[in-house]
Amino acid sequence: MELLFFYLVALVAVLSGILVITCKSPINSAISLVMTFFCLAIFYVMLHAPFMAAIQIMVYAGAIIVLIIFVIMLLNLGTAVQARTSHCIAWGSVVGALMMLLSLTFLKGGETTTVQGEITKEVVAQVGHTELIGQAMFTNFLLPFEIASILLLVAIVGAVVLTKRKV
Repeated sequence: MELLFFYLVALVAVLSGILVITCKSPINSAISLVMTFFCLAIFYVMLHAPFMAAIQIMVYAGAIIVLIIFVIMLLNLGTAVQARTSHCIAWGSVVGALMMLLSLTFLKGGETTTVQGEITKEVVAQVGHTELIGQAMFTNFLLPFEIASILLLVAIVGAVVLTKRKV
């Protein structure tokens, strides 16, 4: 039953991913992207990573999509649908087929690895995902975390400055 559910969610994810690039309206593409993000969150739940699923929904399906729709509305892309030419679709199909062939080649030649390091399934089950992520983020990776927060703050200030008419 779990395998059947996986295939169903994978089918929905692939179809919504295809809709992201084939929809003529940018808003419909953004809605299809939200569906793809929800499918990815379901995959995280199936991998016993509920914290990552919640972050996937909050950050990507929430904040990033709101940002994308805000930019679409700011640039007024909803009314100006660009004409697609046949050579762009042909080149995109060729590049997509080559990437699929390359991915299948890597997957066929690869092998699975064993658990390396001190964090195993038992440790995760005992301590918990969120606590392990928090410990790593605020002990070993505190400086990169703070640098990322400063970069996000600069990006917010930059976005406000770019959208203001008069400074």
